Amino acid sequence: MFGLGIGELVVIMFIVLLLFGGSRLPQLGGALGKAMSNFKLGLRDNQNQNNVLPDPTSKNNGQNNGSHV
Repeated sequence: MFGLGIGELVVIMFIVLLLFGGSRLPQLGGALGKAMSNFKLGLRDNQNQNNVLPDPTSKNNGQNNGSHV
């Protein structure tokens, strides 16, 4: 996992614990989890929108039917 061993992960967790304190860690974990799920949901929505393509056999072909604004 990114070339990090157990020792490096322990040091990183210790630094995070020192910076944020033990009481805020559950809040940070919850916020991180929500952010990740929202990001994945956004990616999934974007993929669904990209799958909906206009019909290439339609008579319009992306033109505005001659009406100019």
